[in-house]
Amino acid sequence: MRTLVRTVGGDDRLRHRVLASVFYEASTRTSCSFQASMMRLGGTFLHVDGGAGGNTSASKKGETLEDTIRCLECYADATVLRHPTTGSVQKVAFGGGTVKPVINAGDGVGEHPTQALLDVFTIWDELGLSLNIEGGDCKNETKHIGKLVVVMLGDLKHGRTVHSLAKLLARSSINHELVLRYCAPTTLEMPLHVREYVDKFPNVKQEEYSDMRDAVQGGNVLYVTRVQKERFEDVAQYEKVKGAYVVDATLMSCAPPGMIVMHPLPRVDEIHTEVDIDPRACYFREMENGMFVRMAILSLVLLGSP
Repeated sequence: MRTLVRTVGGDDRLRHRVLASVFYEASTRTSCSFQASMMRLGGTFLHVDGGAGGNTSASKKGETLEDTIRCLECYADATVLRHPTTGSVQKVAFGGGTVKPVINAGDGVGEHPTQALLDVFTIWDELGLSLNIEGGDCKNETKHIGKLVVVMLGDLKHGRTVHSLAKLLARSSINHELVLRYCAPTTLEMPLHVREYVDKFPNVKQEEYSDMRDAVQGGNVLYVTRVQKERFEDVAQYEKVKGAYVVDATLMSCAPPGMIVMHPLPRVDEIHTEVDIDPRACYFREMENGMFVRMAILSLVLLGSP
């Protein structure tokens, strides 16, 4: 998909296909990348903003989420859904009576699977790795790695991106040792259910750090997440932890020369803008990868082939 976009811009494989883009939470990157992906492949989309101040009347009239999606799929070939309630997307997809594909674009503090897929692709691409996903096959593998060390920094409790990424990395650790280092403020640690899932994979080691300078030593990837103000019921608690970890030029000066820095964005103050010029900072390349990966997902979902 990357080659397709960079050479001719796209194609028409999804001509006359329609995607329902339904976002009950604010989104810029995920919604726009899905929309751009659909258009790059010749399709189109219907966008529904179901959040506070949104343009849909369904929820205001008391309609259930399941009924809303069942109605929208009458007009579309697939739905991409983001919702603030954990488990809501799975509930719609598997128990809501839908008959067309539903793609999870984030469900509360639960999962963000398409972000994890683009993140794994970014790690593979930036580091030149061979990552063999369980049940899958990487044909462009360039080199094997004995041990992959991924540091996850910031709000790991509410960060659905790191929940999905930790699980997918664990599943991709078949041919190499994986070390997941969790570095988070007190009360924002990685949830137990994620750590228990990762524990099922024998090649994965999980570590906890409080000092980010120690955490990055020997690291291959620094994955930064913002402290999510919107997830806190008590603003005072947010204020206590919001600046706990800041990635700046000083930290980068003591980090390994080959360690890449990733972030699902948006950032607030957790990565200083001075880091942007560091070639190891790949978060904007990561965003572009999101479109390529979601183009592949839409092609697979709607056509059964990439």
